[in-house]
Amino acid sequence: MKLPRRQFLYLAAGAAALPAVSRVATAQAYPTRPVHIIVGYPAGNAPDIITRFTSQWLSERLGQQFIVENRPGAGSNIATEAVVNAPADGYTLLMAVPTNVINATLYANLKFNFIRDIAPVASIANAPFVMVVTQSFPGKTESSSPMPRPIRARSIWPRPATAPRPIFSASCSR
Repeated sequence: MKLPRRQFLYLAAGAAALPAVSRVATAQAYPTRPVHIIVGYPAGNAPDIITRFTSQWLSERLGQQFIVENRPGAGSNIATEAVVNAPADGYTLLMAVPTNVINATLYANLKFNFIRDIAPVASIANAPFVMVVTQSFPGKTESSSPMPRPIRARSIWPRPATAPRPIFSASCSR
């Protein structure tokens, strides 16, 4: 197929001018209505306080209300289930804490899958989790197993009058 010279010049001029044309793409304004942030703990706990400070800052910055709702109970599973069942439009957020992930291993009959049903948006705060044990604790590291074995922790502070009894036992396998 032979391309006429005039048509070739039109195509070449169009290709050269294409990058100069401004590309206008605008996103929908967010938020256009109040945003609800659900906290799985009662008012006054650390997740609630952090959420209230963050929501105040977001309200001032984005010019829209960020409402903090406390839905305590069931180890924060009530709040998580409320967010999972809400429309996935970005107007219902969950203040997720490590407890939410731990609950996935402790409760066998949850009505949601935390990893599949919740998508992270932003990290607000980080806190290290440290386990303190005595030097006589027979701890060891196993890197070959995919899931950790159940751990029987013992209370060491305050020291009990009798022999220490297990206060926590969790199975991490599903």
